Order: sequence, then C-alpha cells, then structure tokens
Amino acid sequence: MLEQVLSSVFTTIFLASVLRITTPILFAALASAVSERAGVANIGLEGIMMIAALSGVLFSAWTQSSFIGVMGAAAMGALVGLMMGFFYLKLGTDIILAGIAVNMLGGGGTIFFLFMFTGQKGNSAMIPSRMLPTVNIPFLDNVPVLGALSGQSVLMYAAFLCVFLVWVLLYKTPLGLRIRTVGENPHAAESVGLSVSRISYTALGISGFLAGLGGAYMSMFYSMGFNANMVAGRGFIALAAQAMGRGEPVGTMLAALLFGTADALGNNMMGTALPAQLVATVPYVITIIGLSVYAMSTVRKVKRNKAVYKRKHDFRKA
Repeated sequence: MLEQVLSSVFTTIFLASVLRITTPILFAALASAVSERAGVANIGLEGIMMIAALSGVLFSAWTQSSFIGVMGAAAMGALVGLMMGFFYLKLGTDIILAGIAVNMLGGGGTIFFLFMFTGQKGNSAMIPSRMLPTVNIPFLDNVPVLGALSGQSVLMYAAFLCVFLVWVLLYKTPLGLRIRTVGENPHAAESVGLSVSRISYTALGISGFLAGLGGAYMSMFYSMGFNANMVAGRGFIALAAQAMGRGEPVGTMLAALLFGTADALGNNMMGTALPAQLVATVPYVITIIGLSVYAMSTVRKVKRNKAVYKRKHDFRKA
C-alpha cells in the first residue's frame, strides 16, 4: 500500500493536483499577509472568497467574458475588504467581529443572492457562465513531472507571480514601507504625518482583491461553477499558512504549498485500502503538525530574545 501511494505521488498528475489545490490557498494567504503587515487581521477571507466566487460566475454569465468575470470577482473582493475597513476604522467595530460577519454573509448570503439573481438554489449548474482558459506550454507537455506546469489555469500562474509582486510591494515601494510602518507602530507613523486609516484601507482593499482572485479561481476553474460552501475552509487554512510563513511572501507560499500537498495527498490516498474516514484526516493532521512546529519555533524565538535581552541588561548593570 505504501508503495502504491509513493508511486502515485511522484507523478505529473499529483504535482498538477498540488498546484490546483494550492492556488486558492496561496491567493488568500497573500491577502492575509498584506493586511497583517498593516496591523489588521483579515479574518473574513473565507467569506470574501465565497462572495467573489459567486460574483465571478454571475459577471461571466452576464457578459460572456471570463476576463470580466475574474475582474468582477476581484473588484467585489476589494469592495468587501474596504467595507470591513469602514466598519473597523470609521464605526469602531472590532475587526474580528467584522470578519466573522463577512464569513456569515459569504456562507448564507451568497445562497440568497444566487436565488435572487438567477432563481437557482445552491449551485450555478444551469447558469451559462464562462470558465477560465488553460495555458498549454508545448516544450513542457512531454517532460516528466514538470509537465504539470502546462495545462493549468491562467490564475495559477498569476498566483505564483503575485508572490513576487507582493514582495516587491512590501519591500521595494514607498507604499509597502508605509504599510509595514503602520503595522509595526501606528503611533510612530502618525507622528511623521502618515494617515493610518488611509493605509489600512489600502491594505484591506489589496487583501480583498487578492482573496477575490482566489474565489474566482474556485468557481471559474476548480469547481467549474458555484456551489454552497465551496470554499470549504480554505480561507482559514490561508490564515494558518500566513502565520507559518511569518507574513513573508515566500514563506507564505511554501506554507500554502505544504497545505496543498497535504490535501492532494489525502485525495490521492482515497483509492487505497485505508478507511476513507482516516484518509480524510490527513490534510488536517499535517496542518496541526505544521502549526505545532511553527508554535514551537515561535516559543523558542521568544525565549532566545528574552535571554539576549537579559544578558544585555545584566551586562549594563555590571
């Protein structure tokens, strides 16, 4: 049985599955990284992805354009992110409660809006929406394992490109410097004339845009349509990936790939002799192990910093 699992893992099909599963998690994890760097925890990623998934299907059906569908989904995600910013920054609502409200809206509100706009209940199977095109790379098609990079959705390539773009945004642009400054010390940022609320709005808008792309991928490629609860916890997994990656774009990508691999491995083991219930726990077990390793490394880092501080303090007293 172990040989069967291993033989199916090192294949083009398995790598392609990992990339497909990782893509929406990566979009949402990068969204969380941007908002977290501004000192705002975007707990509403799950709901934003659901709302964007429905928006992508509706816009693409109304316009018969997959591009407009994706842009509509991303714009709707950005709008929801800005709405969270309004409630948090303008009305003084707790950002966690605002995120929970968005998640509830994404879970139940999307079903209501789907029925209101189309008359469909629970899924968009009868809606003539457009799906995302795939990109075939001729010189990779016949290459073992690496052939998985060919035939993927355009948004898969965009997700990994966004890792680089988010890194450039955060570390190579004035806006990125302001976002990090506001996240690390908002009072110091205000003292030099920066508008904390404006930068927080911007970060939440970018975060919502990225999460919206993840939602568009879910409904316009991964699931080939909108279904109730189709995001299935990926927004929360993305929060864990961002935490494991310490908010760094590359680290966040690696953590998202870990979770994507775990999910793909669980799917791959469904055909083995192991009980289906046991196989279904594989992604969650790996998630718990990953978070445990992250927690232990964080505790060690804190203890090390305290020890360094104590030595410096004792040296100054001496």
